[in-house]
Amino acid sequence: MDNQGRGLHARVLASLGPAITAGDYPPGTVLRTDELEKRFDVSRTVVREVVRVLESMHLVESRRRVGVTVRPAEEWDVFDPQVIRWRLAGADRPRQLRSLTALRSAIEPAAAALAAEHATPEQCAELTEHALNMVATSRGQQLAAYLVHDIAFHRVILKASGNEMFARLGDVVAEVLTGRTEHQVMFSDPDPEAVTLHVRVAEAVRERDAARAEACTREITIGALRELDILAP
Repeated sequence: MDNQGRGLHARVLASLGPAITAGDYPPGTVLRTDELEKRFDVSRTVVREVVRVLESMHLVESRRRVGVTVRPAEEWDVFDPQVIRWRLAGADRPRQLRSLTALRSAIEPAAAALAAEHATPEQCAELTEHALNMVATSRGQQLAAYLVHDIAFHRVILKASGNEMFARLGDVVAEVLTGRTEHQVMFSDPDPEAVTLHVRVAEAVRERDAARAEACTREITIGALRELDILAP
């Protein structure tokens, strides 16, 4: 597909994906390819490529002589980063954020404990660097810069756990943190207690203190849930 085709593909996907996850097309809705071609003024090839992407996310399924059918929400690939991004952009954002934060609270403390046992010296150094950069960007409404280091910190924790399943959740956590920032579900300056806790997690991992790493990470996720109660009730 050339650059123009990719641009058309992205435009159609950026319209259909969020519409499906927002419930504009309820489960069972049939999207006919010929109607999509006319609506978006694109070729059948572009529509087919978009449908393939949506099928890979389990948002739709193609049926011969029927068309493209929207699948029930419980069948969606809710771990797909783009599905998360679309859902966070919709009206269901508060519930989605709580669901994802509950997932984080179940996984990340355990990952931090494992990281304290398995992290390499290089990973310990990365954690410390990102934690200190979070401190440096935590004042003066520098949320975009803070987000970069926040995401990087949590990716290292998940990867340093040595568990490949945890590591694969790095993109999920990145989308949660990004969504909170982009949709103003954070204070203009991060909670000082949360910033300090990231530093303590880095210290605990470096010192091989699994229990402290787990406890501090759990406090981070509890704090994130508290923020949601205030900013996204």
